[in-house]
Amino acid sequence: MSIFDILSMVGGLSLFLFGMTLMGQALERRAGNSLRTVLGKLTSNRAAGFLTGLGVTAVIQSSSATTVMVVGFVNSGLLLLKQAINVIMGANVGTTVTAWILSLSGIDGDNVFIKLLKPTSFTPVLALIGIVFFMFCKKNKTKDTGMILLGFATLMFGMDTMSAAVSGLKDVPGFRDLFLMFQNPLLGMLAGAILTAIIQSSSASVGILQALATTGQITFGAAIPIIMGQNIGTCITALLSGIGANKNARRTALVHLLFNVIGTVVWLSVFWVVDLVLHPVLLDQSASLIGIAVAHSIFNILCTALLMPMGGLLERLVIRLIPDDKTPETAAELDNRLLNTPAVALERCRTVATEMAQHAVQTLYDALDCISSYTPEKAEKVRENEEATDHYEDILGSYLVKLSSLPIGDANSAEAAMLLKAIGDFERISDHGVNVLESVEELREKEIVFSGSANNEMDTLVSAVREILELTLSAFTTGDIDAVISISPLEEVIDDLKDSLRSAHIQRLQQGDCTIDAGFIWSDLLTDLERVSDHCSNISIGIVDLSHHDMNIHENLRAIKADDEHFRRACTAYREKYALS
Repeated sequence: MSIFDILSMVGGLSLFLFGMTLMGQALERRAGNSLRTVLGKLTSNRAAGFLTGLGVTAVIQSSSATTVMVVGFVNSGLLLLKQAINVIMGANVGTTVTAWILSLSGIDGDNVFIKLLKPTSFTPVLALIGIVFFMFCKKNKTKDTGMILLGFATLMFGMDTMSAAVSGLKDVPGFRDLFLMFQNPLLGMLAGAILTAIIQSSSASVGILQALATTGQITFGAAIPIIMGQNIGTCITALLSGIGANKNARRTALVHLLFNVIGTVVWLSVFWVVDLVLHPVLLDQSASLIGIAVAHSIFNILCTALLMPMGGLLERLVIRLIPDDKTPETAAELDNRLLNTPAVALERCRTVATEMAQHAVQTLYDALDCISSYTPEKAEKVRENEEATDHYEDILGSYLVKLSSLPIGDANSAEAAMLLKAIGDFERISDHGVNVLESVEELREKEIVFSGSANNEMDTLVSAVREILELTLSAFTTGDIDAVISISPLEEVIDDLKDSLRSAHIQRLQQGDCTIDAGFIWSDLLTDLERVSDHCSNISIGIVDLSHHDMNIHENLRAIKADDEHFRRACTAYREKYALS
């Protein structure tokens, strides 16, 4: 084997690994929304979790990526530990799909149909289609499809380059001697584990083994222990992803390791005994590409069959190994690991934004309660909720900016932009809640009491603000269309109410029924409550714009007010409902 063959092998290996990474990332982006749907339907049912792990891994071509995703899901509270165990087991079986795809390189025959099945026959066509999609199409989904085809063509080209480069090794005695050494099951297992830990992909490791098998110098006796070791080596990625995560996420990474170590130890022991006692003829035969794919599948299926009934025991074992302590652990609200799956990260943002919305609205509800029935406990709760809302805005804002910089597609990009705008409005709503509380506390400190008519007018405005908050929360959290289209009319009525209440206040001043000090606080309350309704309107228009992928609030607001008959009817109904007596 010359230096040029070595360079070709290195180049082929580089293309193979690059193509596999490229295809996996593109598949992940292309299937992003489907992953959100699958995750939403996932239950603690063992079969559902197993099939989910199998299906997702078969699609994105990487059990390591699936396991890292699962660690992130557990860390963010999207999955329970017992659900994650079933998904991990499914991922181990799903990863065998790659070996079957790569085994197509071993197809041989003179029949034209058989030749068409060889990757060298159809990958050039896929590469051509892929480059056309990627370069000349504007839609992100089509570009991702092109990237999938290009990635597949690249990895198959790399596979062929590696196979051609190592073909000369079939005449090198030392190469056969090296793999005869690996017929010692322990050495073979260690070799497979180390190689896979270095490149962090069992699929790629199996592909390299298949390329070397084209020399005809690797026996099944050497290949099978290497395959078993590859399952242990692939755990390094999940273990690294568990660093800095919460306890359940670290337990999930440990489950992945224990699953593969226990499965490998058990079946390697069985293999060793069978080899010593029976020594089947098959073990001395040269391993083929399809033979390696078969062995890889059988081993992973056997591991799953052995350990799936013991999922509960695995869960209890990792809880013992990583026990709870007396210090309560704060779960991460948003996990950077989820950014590897942008569609799922966006779904998590939506969940956290919903929590933020509930805190913000509750802040204002409690502040409005303080106008008529102030207590120190309610005041403290207002401030606590406002601080929580500020925290939510900080983590969501920075996370959404990171997410928006990723290739997430037009629809997801529009939703991320809507969430960024909405969290700003919800944060301001909670700030106005504190402002209202401070106005109430100023009234109490200065012993100022509003007149009976002023209190009645304030009650009317407070009722309208409560309703618009309720509509906004429903529109944001559930997408309630009726709530969305009712917010802008009510916001306009609240604007009119503020003007009417301000005029009524001026009359009371002129008649001597109100003091200047009371007037300042009255004006502050009106301003805060009117601005709350403005923020509610902004949120509703953002939801409307999302359906058009257009975030121009003012244009859409003008269009709704000018053209929608429903808007005028709703305004009339709200004016009657909140008419001043």
